[in-house]
Amino acid sequence: MRSVKSGTSSTASTSYDTLIIGGGIIGLVTAWRLAQRGLAVAVADPAPGAGAARVAAGMLAPVTEVHYGEDALLALNLASARRYPDFAAELAEAAGGAGAADGDIGYRACGTLAVALDADDRAQLRELHAFHGRLGLSSQWLQGRECRRLEPMLSPAVRGGLRVDGDHQADPRRLARALLLACERAGVAVHRTRALRLTVAGGRARGAALADGTQVSAGRTVLAAGSLSGRLDGVPPQVLPPVRPVKGQVLRLRIPPAAAPFLSRTVRAVVRGADVYLVPRENGELVVGATSEELGWDTTVTAGGVYELLRDAHELLPGLRELPLVETAAGLRPVSPDNAPLLGATALDGLHLATGHGRNGVLLTPVTGDALAEELTGGELPPEARPFHARRFAQKGLSRV
Repeated sequence: MRSVKSGTSSTASTSYDTLIIGGGIIGLVTAWRLAQRGLAVAVADPAPGAGAARVAAGMLAPVTEVHYGEDALLALNLASARRYPDFAAELAEAAGGAGAADGDIGYRACGTLAVALDADDRAQLRELHAFHGRLGLSSQWLQGRECRRLEPMLSPAVRGGLRVDGDHQADPRRLARALLLACERAGVAVHRTRALRLTVAGGRARGAALADGTQVSAGRTVLAAGSLSGRLDGVPPQVLPPVRPVKGQVLRLRIPPAAAPFLSRTVRAVVRGADVYLVPRENGELVVGATSEELGWDTTVTAGGVYELLRDAHELLPGLRELPLVETAAGLRPVSPDNAPLLGATALDGLHLATGHGRNGVLLTPVTGDALAEELTGGELPPEARPFHARRFAQKGLSRV
C-alpha cells in the first residue's frame, strides 16, 4: 500500500501500510525497521524523539538489573544487549553516514560497577552475585579497595562491589535523534501532531484521526505511545494495554575537563534502600538517577527528589559536590503489571502494541524493532519475544491497571 493524500488541510486523508502512534524510541525503531522492509510507514507524534527516553540514563544493564522471577525477560534483555554493537553501527550509517555525529548514539562498552556502602548492601550484593552464578551470568566480586582501584573517586566507605564488564550504556537523546533521522531518510512520513482516536471499522483497526484534522488510514496500526498507550480514545476497553506511568527524576552534572577522568564506567548502588546510579558520558556529562515514584501523571521536579539523588550520589562520590548541576528533569516510564513489554497483535484485528517497556526501554530498542518488523511482515513474533505477546493480560481478565 502506497501513501496517498487527498482533500484540503482540514479534511486531508492519507493511507499507509502501517501507522505508528507514538514517536519515542520504541515507535521510531519500529517505523525504521518496517520502512527498511519496503512498507509505507507513518509516525504520529507531536514531538517525535522527545519521549521518556530524553530523561532516561541509557544503561544497558541486563545483568546488574536482573530480578528474581524474570527469567524470560532476562533472555530478551540479553538478546537485545548482544545486538547493540551492530545496531549502533547500522544506525550511525543510516542516520548520518559512517562516523557522522548525527548517527552517533553514544554507545560505550564501558562496563558497570555495582557497589555497597554498608553491611546490609554488601549482603544484598553477595546474594545478587550468587544469583548471577546460578543463571550463568558473568560478574566478579570485588573488595572495597579493589573497587576504589578501578574507580579512585569512590568513597572510602565502599565495602565491596560487583564488576560486570558486559553491562554498557547508550545516550538515549542521541539514540532518539539518530532514529528520527534514519526514519526520515528511509521515507517514513512523520506527522507532528497527536493521534486523537483510533479508527475502527468492520471489527478492525484502520488507522487514526489526528489532531490537525488528518485522517490516517493504515492496514496495521501500532500503539507505541509509552505511558499514554492506555489512554487512546477509540480502543475497545478489553484491548487497552495495562500500562501505568511511573515517575523518574534525573539530574545532569558537568565534569570539567580538568576533573576528568572522574568515572570510567557506570556506577550504581542501593543507598538507604533506594537505587542510585551515575552514568558518565564521553562528552563530560554525568547522569544521576533515578527516583521511582507512583504519582500518576505528575512530572514535577521536586526539591526532595533532587536532594535525595544528590545526597545518595555524594555518599558514593564525595567529589561530586564540586560539579556544576546543569539540568533536572522528570519523565514517566510505561510500566506493565509484570514489568515486561507488551508486543505484537492484540485481540482487535489490525492493532498491535509496542509499549510497557518500563525501565528497559533503551535496552530493548533493538530487539523490539526487530520483533515488530518480523511479526508485521511475517505473521508472528520471533521466539524470544513470544512470552511478551500483547494478549497475555487480556487472557487473564486484566485489561487495565
